[in-house]
Parts: sequence; C-alpha cells; structure tokens
Amino acid sequence: MPEHGDALIVVDVQKDFLAGGALPVPGAGEILAPLNFCLDAFSERKLPIFVTRDWHPEGHCSFRERGGPWPRHCVAGTQGADFPEALRLPPAAAVISKGSEPKRDAYSGFDETNLEEQLLALQVRRVVIAGLATDYCVRATARDALQRGFSVAILLDAVRSVDYQTGQRALAELREQGATLTDSSKFIGEAATL
Repeated sequence: MPEHGDALIVVDVQKDFLAGGALPVPGAGEILAPLNFCLDAFSERKLPIFVTRDWHPEGHCSFRERGGPWPRHCVAGTQGADFPEALRLPPAAAVISKGSEPKRDAYSGFDETNLEEQLLALQVRRVVIAGLATDYCVRATARDALQRGFSVAILLDAVRSVDYQTGQRALAELREQGATLTDSSKFIGEAATL
C-alpha cells in the first residue's frame, strides 16, 4: 500500500482528452478504473493527492489558431476542461492549474505552479504519477520531479499516450533517468509488503 512520504499525481485527466473531447488520447478511458483504485488507496490512508489540469485562456499559444500544434482544448471554465464524473476525486485532492499564460505553454505540473512547494511542505519523497498523456504532460511532470530530487513511480496501466511509439520512448527515457515503471495493482500490493 502507499506509505508515508508518497503522493499521487494525476496528470490532466480532463474531458477534452477523453473520447468525444477536442483532443482525445487513444484509450484514455481505460485508465479510469486503475486510477480510481489508486485514488481510493491514497485517500483511505490520508496521503496527498494532486490533480493537474490544463487551464488555458482563449487564444492560447498552443492552439492551432495561434500557430500551435494542438486544436483548441481545455479552455478554463469550459466543460472540456472539467474532470470526468467517472474519476472519483476525493474532496481533499489539490488541483494544480497550468498553461494559463496566453503566450506560454506548460506541459509539466511543476511549470510555474506551487506543486514543488506543496510536496516539500508535506515531506513527500516519492511521487506516483498517472494520467495523460505519457509522451507529453506525464513525461514532463515525471522528468521535473526527478530533477527536483523526488523518487518517481509511473503506473503503466494508468497512463496513455497520444502516439504509442513516442509514449514508449518517453517511458524508456524516464526509466533511464531513474523512474520506476510499475502498474497500479503491483504498486499497491508491493507497498503493502514493505
């Protein structure tokens, strides 16, 4: 089971990244069950849970209409930016908004947010990362966590990538940098035996 010093970071599980959204990630809906399993485990033990979200202004620089690579997505205050009802977020989960500067994109949950300060204040040593998408925001968040000295575990059954090949390369890169690759049931079970 998760233990003292662990925090769960759920990256960008928002309606626009699910089926029917503006920028759907293939297979994104498949991660909801393992995510809820982990959310319940962390919540039961009163361990910290953080949820990042894209929170873009209209006309954000990442949008194609402004020359960016992506369709308009996760505009602050719109339904597409909401978390799906099927994601069982506990009331104590801390929401980290990113990408809210019109002229600057932000893939990492650490990018111009207070996530690091909150983790340090809670004496977190290891972050357990899941969400969307492996090859972009999950990768950037995990990389930044490693660079800041946190241990990182990535839950393979609770991440999906925009592109399978780039997602596999991102995971290989993160493993080389020191991240542990596991899955939700193995992590919960492993931690229970420590």
